[in-house]
Amino acid sequence: MDTNILLESGTNELEVLEFSLGNNHYGINVAKIKEILSYQPVTPIPNAHPSVEGIFMPRDLMITVINLYSCLGREGSPERGLFIITNFNKLNIAFHVDDVVGIHRVSWEDIIKPDSTINAEDNGVSTGVIKLDDKLVVILDFEKIVSDISPETGLKVTDLDDYTPRDRSDSPILIAEDSPLLSKLITDCLKKAGYTKLIVNANGQEAWDKLCEFKAAGNVKDKVHCIITDIEMPIMDGHRLTKLAKTDEEIKDIPLIIFSSLVNEEMKRKGEKLGADAQLTKPEIGNLVDAIDKLIEANV
Repeated sequence: MDTNILLESGTNELEVLEFSLGNNHYGINVAKIKEILSYQPVTPIPNAHPSVEGIFMPRDLMITVINLYSCLGREGSPERGLFIITNFNKLNIAFHVDDVVGIHRVSWEDIIKPDSTINAEDNGVSTGVIKLDDKLVVILDFEKIVSDISPETGLKVTDLDDYTPRDRSDSPILIAEDSPLLSKLITDCLKKAGYTKLIVNANGQEAWDKLCEFKAAGNVKDKVHCIITDIEMPIMDGHRLTKLAKTDEEIKDIPLIIFSSLVNEEMKRKGEKLGADAQLTKPEIGNLVDAIDKLIEANV
């Protein structure tokens, strides 16, 4: 299946691949997908996590296969099914599913954010729900699924253990991140590095509204010295936020960093085209602090 993204950058749209596990329908951002393969036998790994089926090697690349039934707390696994090969956070992972239904182009505005009753900070694995015709398609949090299986693939908070903090409270940072868990980890890390004045927003729209509020008051460059944004967010995504910020005469000079699991080569090109000043993958939290330091210092 062709998974090339043909969308213009910054339109606030994404393509979602709908797939099935039994009678349930789920979704994944096409930007995470490298390819889709028919089932192939896998080699089990001793003492692996219960959700890991094993490994296989298409074209000399070793890929871990994850059983989504197990990750979602359901018994069984696909009879044969398909492997959705993904790439995010610099990892190649295959997710074993029953079938692929199709690709849908949707706006981030159409994605309903699950509330805390079904998506608590520590254990929710859904980032949103889309209504397609007469059914609901649940978009899964694949980063959380992988980090639950292998915690070392998440944010490397230990990168800052040897960091010598200094007072950076005079440099306010605006953050757009929809994951409560990641938002807390990012803010904890930035505070550890001395950045204590943080303006945290749950999506790109909230962040943009805040920037517009500061602009209207005539002090946007005093209120925000750096913008950090995720890419995948409901209502408004990070690429749309980047496009708006970098085409606004009063805001465009504020350094903007895209900090996302989706920073692969294709997405980097999109971010560069939109004017992002730096782009980092989420495990690189230590590099994030270094990038903020350099950009703020160069912008003084």
